[in-house]
Amino acid sequence: MPYLFANHLGLILLFFWTMVAHAEAIFSNEGTSKISIENRQLMKDTIIIQVGTTSFKATLETNAAATSLKAMLPMTLEMKDLNSNEKFSDLSRSLPTNTFNPGTIHTGDLLLWGSDTLVLFYKTFSTAYSYTKLGKIENPNGLAQALGSGTVKVTIKLHSN
Repeated sequence: MPYLFANHLGLILLFFWTMVAHAEAIFSNEGTSKISIENRQLMKDTIIIQVGTTSFKATLETNAAATSLKAMLPMTLEMKDLNSNEKFSDLSRSLPTNTFNPGTIHTGDLLLWGSDTLVLFYKTFSTAYSYTKLGKIENPNGLAQALGSGTVKVTIKLHSN
């Protein structure tokens, strides 16, 4: 009888150990899937702003305006220069707004003025105007040179990697 009890106890322990190992694998895979989903979501919120042969990676904000802009991509715009610090273009439709005064505009800011004017800033300066945040270029080095002076063609598309 003690032999039978020990044999059953061994089987029970083996069963529980197998279940624990299986549960860890499931949770580990769920964690990996969750990370993959988060990474894919981050990639969906990354866009490429192309000026001629130069590309800039930008991250979109998590708001209704950025979501609406993302739904319009890809797009190519003729962007006009204003005040030697920004390029702007009117969009084909209005986007939702949530305006604020940033106080300081930073090089690489992608903002919405009013409800339908996309603005890409290539210099840092103080402002009294209000905008809706759309996104920001991650590394704006060379942006001013790429945009140049005057009107420029800019293509904005979702980042595909």
